[in-house]
Amino acid sequence: MKGKEHYSVGIYLRLSREDAWDGGSAWGRAESNSISSQRELVRSYVESRRDMEIYDIYIDV
Repeated sequence: MKGKEHYSVGIYLRLSREDAWDGGSAWGRAESNSISSQRELVRSYVESRRDMEIYDIYIDV
């Protein structure tokens, strides 16, 4: 019998053109609410699955 598959997943988050970053420098700026919301939504989904674990999170701004 074949064992259960397990997936390491990358989370890809994207900031739309309509969203803006909340001030600060290029390296120390605060996250937009859109990115934070996306991260929590996807993280919650992945954590609810026994066959998945988060490998890394990628953000396209």
